[in-house]
Amino acid sequence: MIKYVLIVIVSGLLSSFSQILLKKSSNIERDSKLKEYLNPYVIVGYGITVFCMFLMVFAYKGLPYKVGVILESLAYFYIMIMGRVFLKEKLTLKKIIGNIIVVSGVLIFNI
Repeated sequence: MIKYVLIVIVSGLLSSFSQILLKKSSNIERDSKLKEYLNPYVIVGYGITVFCMFLMVFAYKGLPYKVGVILESLAYFYIMIMGRVFLKEKLTLKKIIGNIIVVSGVLIFNI
């Protein structure tokens, strides 16, 4: 089971990183609609997302759904931290409280 837990955690981290790539791409002005969608950030970002989907399908073969959902909710936390590190976004009280509410809700739902 530990192997599957690690796969979910790695998938969450990779998925969060792909969100950062997509957000970075959206902050760059392009001179055509085609270039907005066909650039390295977007292609790699969506490629990572598809890879993470396959990782999650594999991980759910060995994990109860309750455990998977709890671990997947950590992605919100990862995105908040990566946004701070890579995009220099501010960690506001609203973001921190929002993350606490999401993670708490998932934990309470699964008790």
